[in-house]
Amino acid sequence: MSAASCLLSKDQFLCSICLDVFTDPVTTSCGHNFCKNCITEYWDTNDQCQCPTCAKLFYTRPKLRVNTFISEMVAKAKLLAEQKASSSSSEQRAAKPGEVPCDICTGTKLKALKSCLVCLTSYCETHLEPHLTMSGLKRHQLMDPVENLEGRMCMKHDKPLELFCKTDQTCVCMLCSVLDHKTHEFVPLKEEYEGKKAELGKTEAETQQMIEERQMMIQKIKHSVKLGKANADREIADSVRVFNFLMESVERSQAELIETIEEKQRTTEKQAEDFIKELEQEISELMKRSSEAEKLSHSEDHLHLLRNFPSLKAAPPTKDWTEVSVHPSYEGTVVRAVTQLEETLSKEMKKLFEAELKRVQQYAVDVTLDPDTAHPDLILSHEGKQVNHGDEEKNLPDNPERFSTGLCVLGNQSVSSGRFYFEVQVEGKTEWTLGVARESINRKGLITLSPDDGYWTIWLRYGNEYKAFDNPDVHLSLQSQPQKVGVFVDYEEGLVSFYDVDAAALIYSFTGCSFTEKLYPFLNPGFNDDGKNSVPLILSHLNH
Repeated sequence: MSAASCLLSKDQFLCSICLDVFTDPVTTSCGHNFCKNCITEYWDTNDQCQCPTCAKLFYTRPKLRVNTFISEMVAKAKLLAEQKASSSSSEQRAAKPGEVPCDICTGTKLKALKSCLVCLTSYCETHLEPHLTMSGLKRHQLMDPVENLEGRMCMKHDKPLELFCKTDQTCVCMLCSVLDHKTHEFVPLKEEYEGKKAELGKTEAETQQMIEERQMMIQKIKHSVKLGKANADREIADSVRVFNFLMESVERSQAELIETIEEKQRTTEKQAEDFIKELEQEISELMKRSSEAEKLSHSEDHLHLLRNFPSLKAAPPTKDWTEVSVHPSYEGTVVRAVTQLEETLSKEMKKLFEAELKRVQQYAVDVTLDPDTAHPDLILSHEGKQVNHGDEEKNLPDNPERFSTGLCVLGNQSVSSGRFYFEVQVEGKTEWTLGVARESINRKGLITLSPDDGYWTIWLRYGNEYKAFDNPDVHLSLQSQPQKVGVFVDYEEGLVSFYDVDAAALIYSFTGCSFTEKLYPFLNPGFNDDGKNSVPLILSHLNH
């Protein structure tokens, strides 16, 4: 580095007022230099106008002009200080892969310190010195080192690309702005850079938010899998327990049935043996009598025959065997055993349904009715828990949410993921319809209850006719009339199940459903029917 460059030091260009490097340096008539703002504020706050360094008094405030020589020297000193700091950190090391090398260096290419947009060349600290000291080169535009400097020049006018044409969305030079793009809208590259950088910041923030949302979804899916694994393990354990119990019950019933039959057979055989012994005893007595009778019949002694005849004529005491039989009966034995096994299985099934009902009740939601959806003929309780058919139609606004024909109403609460459960008391009613419906259902005109139209429902008609509106409809045969119906939705599983709460029995399940929007509780209390069906549907108070 030259001696002149070595003499430049930032410490030589300090203002004696602010003790910092000159900013817009000015010189007083006494030859001392100050920052323009510093000396102006100094004179504004003092009664007399004098030099802070030599105390020379000025009777009129001197006109201040920027000392261009000192200003250039200050700029050069700052640049040299930056170069020195950069050089001390880089220690004039060779350019690493990915760093811009000096285009002038021969042999080992040192790391470039600056790139010149005029020379289209990158320079290390040593080769940059002429641009800092030579008057012809000092006017060149320097920037942080970059590769492909030719790409930063206008290929048509060989001038730096300094402007951005917003009309054509391209970078242009100054000549382009007055020749080829003169009617277009321009902004400096830096201004467009700041705008695009802000957009990138917004895009990055949005992208980061999307990443976080997807990471949360991954965690949610992992959590669901974990819960699913726990549920699967529980179901497997329950199934093993139940089926082991069932197999043990069947084996035990089979063993008891076989033991019963074998015991009956043993009793029959013992009875037959006793009958045979008794019969053989009688046969022996009869054969003895027959022998005596035959012997007496051959006697020629008249007196002897007449004396013994009365005793032989009288029949010996014997049993009446005409009503005696040995016919073991096994009819009904197997049926009774199977019936008993059926009762055992029913008890176990009831336990299973009770356990299942308790599990789904964990997802209970305290549902209330939405009056904005209720048909005008319906009467809703103040707290939104009861609904029944009224005798007169109310004059209500026909808003898009309201049902216009069917005696229907939706709940305020909805489900769009996870699980959802609510209960409705139906005791004393002769007709009702319950279930869930998607948000976009048709609420005006004719309503078709089917999954294709967005309804998953069951109904009661005529006091004893139950039906599930599936594809196709399913007539339900229930052992008892439900007094309270539970409705359970597993959104991801595509499941809607109905339970008889008091009997802890499953009424019906819609499976394999595909849900894509919110589902709402759906209730229809049916017509009043001259008071026969005046009892309201009542939503149970449930805690989640």
